[in-house]
Amino acid sequence: MPRMYNFGAGPATMPEPVLKEVQEELLDWQGLGLSVMEISHRSPEFIEIATQAEKDFRELLSISDEYAVLFTHGGATMHNAMIPLNLALKDGTVDYINSGHWAKRSIKEAQKYTNVNIAASSEESNFSYFPEQSSWNISENSAYVHYTPNETIGGLCLRTLDYSSTPIVADYSSGILSEPIDINKFSLIYGGAQKNIGPAGLGFAIIKKSLLGNAQDITPTLLNYSSIHDGESMYNTPPTFAWYMAGKVFKWLKDLGGIGEMAKINIRKAEKLYSFIDSSNFYRNEIKIENRSIMNVPFLLKNEELNSLFLEESKHAGLLALKGHRSVGGMRASIYNALPEEGVNALIGFMDEFEKKHNS
Repeated sequence: MPRMYNFGAGPATMPEPVLKEVQEELLDWQGLGLSVMEISHRSPEFIEIATQAEKDFRELLSISDEYAVLFTHGGATMHNAMIPLNLALKDGTVDYINSGHWAKRSIKEAQKYTNVNIAASSEESNFSYFPEQSSWNISENSAYVHYTPNETIGGLCLRTLDYSSTPIVADYSSGILSEPIDINKFSLIYGGAQKNIGPAGLGFAIIKKSLLGNAQDITPTLLNYSSIHDGESMYNTPPTFAWYMAGKVFKWLKDLGGIGEMAKINIRKAEKLYSFIDSSNFYRNEIKIENRSIMNVPFLLKNEELNSLFLEESKHAGLLALKGHRSVGGMRASIYNALPEEGVNALIGFMDEFEKKHNS
């Protein structure tokens, strides 16, 4: 059976060359006669995998020695608790930008451990735009300001960021490795791997080393960035298979030419899809144009009664996971790094045919 095009928001599609390489190695990794999933995380063989993965990750993002690179359990959601526990005081203040579903989740979790000020919000417009950085009302003596550069559900993003005297923390789950970013503008970048890095279950954090060692006393050991750093991301058994696959994805990106080349492809894919949607009177995208995500493209049909039929027929056409999140409805095409341009072309072709049949 031919592979389908997976437009799911996560777990997302994986690069086919990586899947084929992993398939070849699955039963016998490097001639050891066993799977990489069966290798001890303390063995020299796995230490080499982990070391090379971090090296390639650093190279792709130009991460300096000023930052620690951590691979963790739990995806981004666990970091929503880790961040205030590690960077804020219980009676201190932090700032959050409320830009959508995932920002709200981060805010709710942080409120358990410190005082949260909403420095900016676009909730009054149903998150149809991303609050400009110039509008952020940062608290005096704020420990950090947190934002979600790319909201996967709403399909909106803030792709440029100015330097700030207040430490900036960002959830880069769905934007990481999709286009170049200046790490030096941030104090902490974190996220889950299941969009552009690898399988679900792996998380990452890129944190200034100067911020380590300030966790609240109540912080569990496995949620303490210092413990993870001191244990070289192996304080306990890490998600070894996901880490191994992440390393394969980093190599794939480097072979492609790096993030700069990946960004050209991603922008071209997104522009094609948005251009088609904007030229149609059958489909629409309600996000402010300058805040449109290049990773997640939500769209609505003129007649919502056709939603089920659209999903049914698109599945038969080999286009999977196009249903929008229940909180916003409609459709959503997640076009992460590994979703080939041919998949976007196929989606546009299907949407065009569907419109011709049902636009009356």
